[in-house]
Amino acid sequence: MKAHVYVTLKRTVLDAQGQTVADALRRMEYRGIADVRQGKYFLLTLEDGIDQNAAQAEVERIAREVLTNPVIEEFTFRLEP
Repeated sequence: MKAHVYVTLKRTVLDAQGQTVADALRRMEYRGIADVRQGKYFLLTLEDGIDQNAAQAEVERIAREVLTNPVIEEFTFRLEP
């Protein structure tokens, strides 16, 4: 099983890098882009035999305690077989 974890800055936190990319896209005349938020991506490979509920709880704990700074970041994740 694999866990895909996406970490981004909270909406209330200024994303200077995302804003720079958005500005560059506009200058390069790309259309239809309202906003860009940058973040981090983690791919966790879980041990064989772990059940779905245990995997979900463990990945959530890892994301909350290790992969993010809860003051300025939030996370989402998905599990795949």
